[in-house]
Amino acid sequence: MKRVVLSFVSAVALALVPSSLLAKPPLRSVAEIEEPLFAVAVAKEIADHCDSLSARFWKGAGELRRLRARANDLGYSDTEIRAYIGSDTEKARMRAKGETLFASRGVSYGKPESFCAFGRTEIKNNSAIGVLLRAK
Repeated sequence: MKRVVLSFVSAVALALVPSSLLAKPPLRSVAEIEEPLFAVAVAKEIADHCDSLSARFWKGAGELRRLRARANDLGYSDTEIRAYIGSDTEKARMRAKGETLFASRGVSYGKPESFCAFGRTEIKNNSAIGVLLRAK
C-alpha cells in the first residue's frame, strides 16, 4: 500500500511541475527544429556561392520565425534558442554537416557551378532547401 501511495504522490507531483522545469533535449536533437534550420543554412550557403541563384530572404526569415515559435511551444526560452544558434560548437557542427552533404552531392567550394547545379536540383525537387532558393 505504501508503494502505491508513493507512486501516486510522485505522479501528482510530476504533473504539477511546469514542463519548462523538466529536462529538455538539446535543440540539436529536436528534428523538427534542426532539419529546417539546416535547410535554411544550406540554402544560404548555396546562394552565397552561386551567382545565378539567390536566397528567398523573406521565406527564410519566415521559416526562422516559425522555428523560434515552435521551439518556444516545446518549452525552450528565447535565451536557450539564441544560445543554440550562437554557439560556436553548434555552428561548427552545422558546417561539418553541410560539408558532408555537399561532398555527397558532388558540390565543391572550388567549383561554384556545382553549388548552382545542386541548388537547381533542389529547386526542381521542391525540397526543403529548394523552396528557399530562386533563380535570378
